[in-house]
Amino acid sequence: MSWIEDPEFALDKPFGPQTLPYGVLVTSAGPVVSVRVGRHALPLRRIAGSLGPRLPELVDGDSLDPLLAAGRESWRELRERLTEIVTAGSAPPGAELLRTDWHTLVLPFRVADYVDFYSSRHHAENVGHIFRRGSSPLLENWTHLPVAYHGRAGTVYVSGTDVHRPCGQRKAPGDLQPAFGPTRRLDFEAEVGFVCGGEPSGRVATSDIQEHVFGVGLVNDWSARDIQAWEYQPLGPFLSKSFATSLAGWITPLEAFSHARVPTPVPEHGLQSYLVESEPWGLDLSLEIRCNDTVLSRPRFADMAWSPAQQLAHMTVNGAPVRPGDLFASGTVSGPERGQRGCLLELTWGGAEPVSLEDGEQRTFLQDGDRVTLGGTAPGPDGSVVGLGEVTGTVLAVARR
Repeated sequence: MSWIEDPEFALDKPFGPQTLPYGVLVTSAGPVVSVRVGRHALPLRRIAGSLGPRLPELVDGDSLDPLLAAGRESWRELRERLTEIVTAGSAPPGAELLRTDWHTLVLPFRVADYVDFYSSRHHAENVGHIFRRGSSPLLENWTHLPVAYHGRAGTVYVSGTDVHRPCGQRKAPGDLQPAFGPTRRLDFEAEVGFVCGGEPSGRVATSDIQEHVFGVGLVNDWSARDIQAWEYQPLGPFLSKSFATSLAGWITPLEAFSHARVPTPVPEHGLQSYLVESEPWGLDLSLEIRCNDTVLSRPRFADMAWSPAQQLAHMTVNGAPVRPGDLFASGTVSGPERGQRGCLLELTWGGAEPVSLEDGEQRTFLQDGDRVTLGGTAPGPDGSVVGLGEVTGTVLAVARR
């Protein structure tokens, strides 16, 4: 019996003792590093005396930065100690539980670099059919390497941050000249993000992912599809993506997903040796996408063609370092069925097939005032459920200068 009296703190609930994600809550004393327990958060600064040597200094600040830099052994040691504390029969000295819905979350770490991949074959083929009708949906390189682009670390925002409709150039088929103005095709992208830590390092092998990935958080990589269609010829996304990326405020440790690991789909040909995995690093995550109060889709991360270990190996194979605070995201998570597509571009087939909301309204792309929420879970040990913190954002009109 745990001293934490919260019905959501249970093995069959997403935020029981099997999960223990980290976040930073704003309190009257300022931001505090906390661990989530059911509907509550346990600030770690107040129980520093119960953590043992070395660990208090990693969590007594206002961000996860020191913890990310400390490395895997410290991550493991802290998680083991916290598991002992939250499952004990009595509370440690100084313990205080805060309601998560009464406190604001802030971005829990300083994002150093941001890379976004394109690793769902179902998504890539759908987008290829929509954008390049009559051509092969997959470009030649897609099955040989994890395709990606560099994003803007400065526009990664914590869940709950409103997103203003961006402006840019767009050119519809048949237009003689491009126009400038607000996007007319604002979209979400349901993704899974991986937060890096440990010693800065170049070239990382697929077998070393646990040394360099601290945890997992859901990502919404907002996209302006009309701006994207005009600007990505021939290079990759730029203004259509860089205006906002939303990240969950709760980061679930990678270690929590040890029972969710699955093989990626078998590739259609041999891979370069640096992309070959000695053990599976696909993840059996079940996602849910809601627009306002309507569930639009339930994608499965197990369908992704490239694993996070392969993505990390690819983004460092040229010698580029991975550092604490680096964030890389999976790309849109989509499955083979319509109800598993991870963005409106696919769900509405480029705007040709509107989706219906519970209030009777229809959408091809997002309107001002729409709220998008992503959630997710994974299987845990002994039939338990591991939770991923929600990421949510509301669309606002173009920001006035």
